[in-house]
Amino acid sequence: MPEKDKAARDPGWLLLIHQIPPKPNYFRVKIWRRLQRLGAVAIKNSVYALPSNEQAQEDLNWVLREIVEGGGDASLVEARLIEGLNDEQVKEMFRAARDADYQAIANDARELSKRLPRKGEVADEKRGELEAALARMQKRVSEAAAIDFFHARSREAVDGLLKELEEKIAARAPKAETAPARAAERPRGATWVTRTGIHVDRMACAWLIRRFIDAQAKFKFVAAREYRHRPGELRFDMFEGEFTHQGELCSFEVLLARFEITDAALRPIAEIIHDIDLKDEKYGRSDNAGFEHLINGIAMAHPEDEVRLQRASAVLDDLYEYFKRKRRGGET
Repeated sequence: MPEKDKAARDPGWLLLIHQIPPKPNYFRVKIWRRLQRLGAVAIKNSVYALPSNEQAQEDLNWVLREIVEGGGDASLVEARLIEGLNDEQVKEMFRAARDADYQAIANDARELSKRLPRKGEVADEKRGELEAALARMQKRVSEAAAIDFFHARSREAVDGLLKELEEKIAARAPKAETAPARAAERPRGATWVTRTGIHVDRMACAWLIRRFIDAQAKFKFVAAREYRHRPGELRFDMFEGEFTHQGELCSFEVLLARFEITDAALRPIAEIIHDIDLKDEKYGRSDNAGFEHLINGIAMAHPEDEVRLQRASAVLDDLYEYFKRKRRGGET
């Protein structure tokens, strides 16, 4: 890509470099909290970064002014490159920060789900409390999403949990953790859309789609903030997608259930994908760590989504063959 085009697409970073007096301590905490609310991440000691745009420029200038008025020192610098880090590493720092936010909300959602009765209706007063707690979590997700500049991987997982919680509370009784019983019709040559920067669940979903659901599938990798859904496009593992997280199911598991794919060799793959994507160690397979290292290596080495899919598909083809032959041999 020509440097001019790359610069237009990637405007770079704004860096707030500051020093704050050690006393009073509350002032340091106040500035830290303000930067957290803006979604800034610390890339070095006393250096915070945001993607460069007009809003970030205004927000960080206000913080700079506050630091200076509080007796500190601060500078705002625009940079294309950050010493010691490439752009993808910086973006991963932003994703990790938002993943932590989403994971905390997901944990709270699971705790709230435990408070629902196993059967029967929920009394109106109790239901009101549950709805209020759910609304607070939905607000937290919205706040995290507003500063989720590079779409962290845990967004779909927490959305799936909250959607299921909402359905359970509305019905005043918990539902079984299953996708709809009726099998979805298998498309042919459809355009399947997902977020760019594909990782474990999206890699596995795309592989599953092309190999078991729609052999002529065309994939479209989009920036979630800019994408506008077009009729006929099928979205997977993305917010408001047709095939995305549902309750405690990752998108790969949802696809298996919705299309009633019962190939036994896919079950251990689904368990591996689930544990890595949702980080809940539900299945605790010994294969998880090795496969996660492979996926992380693919993501680190290849920024292009098509290349990531190609590399991951080769790994998944071989893994599928392993589990298929293992079952034929009667091993467990």
